[in-house]
Amino acid sequence: QVQLVESGGGLVQTGGSLRLSCTASGFIFSINSMGWYRQAPGKQRELVAVVTRDDSTNYADSVKGRFTISRDHAKKTVTLQMNSLKPEDTAVYYCNVEGDGRRSDFTVGYLEVWGQGTLVTVSS
Repeated sequence: QVQLVESGGGLVQTGGSLRLSCTASGFIFSINSMGWYRQAPGKQRELVAVVTRDDSTNYADSVKGRFTISRDHAKKTVTLQMNSLKPEDTAVYYCNVEGDGRRSDFTVGYLEVWGQGTLVTVSS
C-alpha cells in the first residue's frame, strides 16, 4: 500500500514560522496532486494548499501570502512553509496525495491517501 509520513508541526507564537513535510512511499506509480488540509476543533476539514502534477498551486484565501507549498517530484515529497502564523491557524494538518498506485485490495488504479495528521498550535 501507499503510506504518507508527515513531519513538522508543533507549538509556535503568533508571527512565527513552521515547516511541514510529507513523503509518500510504497506502490504509487504517479502522483496527480499533493496537498495539505487542516481541521480545527469543531470545524470541518478544509483545504490549505495543493500543488498539482505541473506544479500549479492553489491556496485557501486565509493563507495566501503567508504559506508556500512546494513539491519534490523525485522524492515524492510535499512541503508547506508557514510564515506569519496566527492563532486561527491552529489545527491538525493532514497531508493528502492523489494518484495511481496499488490500493489496499491490491488492485491498481486511482487512489487517495491521507496522512495521520500533525498538530500545529499557534499561541497568542
